[in-house]
Amino acid sequence: MQKLIAISVFVVSIAGAQQNEIEVWNDVTKDINTANFRKALDDLDLWKQKYRDSSFRNDRDALYVQAYAATNQPAKALDTATLLIQGDLNATFAGAAGMPTILRLLYNASWAISHIPDPTPDEIAAGDKAAHELLAWDQPLPGVTAAKWEEAKADMQAKASAALLYLAMLPGMRAMATQPPDCAGAEAAYTKALNVYPDKSVLSWELARALTCEAKDTPDKVIAAIYEFERAAAIDPSLGGARNDPKQVQSYADNAYIKFHGSDDGLEQIKQEAKRMPLPPADFTIQSANEIAEAKSKDFADAHPQIALWMAIKAALLQPNGEQYFDQKLKGYAVPQLTGKLVEAKPACRPRELLVAVPTPDAAKSPAPEIQLKLDKPLAGKLEPGTDLRWEGVPSAFSGDPFLLTMDAETTKIGGLKTAPCGPHR
Repeated sequence: MQKLIAISVFVVSIAGAQQNEIEVWNDVTKDINTANFRKALDDLDLWKQKYRDSSFRNDRDALYVQAYAATNQPAKALDTATLLIQGDLNATFAGAAGMPTILRLLYNASWAISHIPDPTPDEIAAGDKAAHELLAWDQPLPGVTAAKWEEAKADMQAKASAALLYLAMLPGMRAMATQPPDCAGAEAAYTKALNVYPDKSVLSWELARALTCEAKDTPDKVIAAIYEFERAAAIDPSLGGARNDPKQVQSYADNAYIKFHGSDDGLEQIKQEAKRMPLPPADFTIQSANEIAEAKSKDFADAHPQIALWMAIKAALLQPNGEQYFDQKLKGYAVPQLTGKLVEAKPACRPRELLVAVPTPDAAKSPAPEIQLKLDKPLAGKLEPGTDLRWEGVPSAFSGDPFLLTMDAETTKIGGLKTAPCGPHR
């Protein structure tokens, strides 16, 4: 771009200058043509010192802008360009001869605004105007071939688009930079920007970060955050070139989903949906791992209420305060009916104690005894291990290691007691 906008434009109005000023002007022109921009700034300062009120001060300021930009001084470049941009550039740099100067000015101002971390309102206004005018420019430069012009135009539009995207992101970046971060403000800013630039993955990514920030106080925000992380990974995992390793973006997005949902079930559907829309639909949701576990627990409790009751009791007893729970909530209180399998009867014939396990329906092996039933009277015979039992009882003792809950039970309240004769000599 810089090479295509020839420096020869500066000679157009030279006839109206004094000879001494022409010499300084030529020095600056030589400096810029040889890319010696540091010296160009020195010569521009000399020109300004000697001819402060020069009739060509607008041309001089345009050269200042170019030199500041080339020496990576964006704030100085944009501040110098601001007064020129606020005016009518076509009147200031009139005719075909002024076109390269205007383009160079708009180009450098667009570059500058996207490199100023905290621009002022005037800088924002100037950068925004420069970027919009540069983006809309479609008049080829005189003397430039069609192929070179298309190359230059693509470069111009890229610089203008980058500047406008930066300005769209700026409110969100500022909100996240406050202490503490204004997460809600950032969400609103990035959402607004995403509506303007729906295909910019970096906006989806930053919106996801803002939503994650909000999720600390509003947990449901994490669902929209996951959507935006996946959106960013789906449309451009390089985030517009901001990430050297796009795989990290995809990995982060997928891990966020798996951590929340508990598995990658449904992940592909989320990815496909995120590709289609920049923002999640109003009814979009993802089940959390806790919600899935609660639903499974409810379904299990509906299908196996006695086992679910025992699992809840056992879980409470296994807590660090299990002894306290037993003393305050269980001991001496009748427990609703439970079910289990006989592991061992003591003694084997006419037992007065039954050791029982409460296996889950999908248990692969015989579980260890968990409950000891102390009967009010001995049974008349013997029981086979593995017998299914149902009982009601009153907890009377508890041991945490090894785990065993003792319950007093009346034989009349035990179902499944199918005794067999003990046989002779018993």
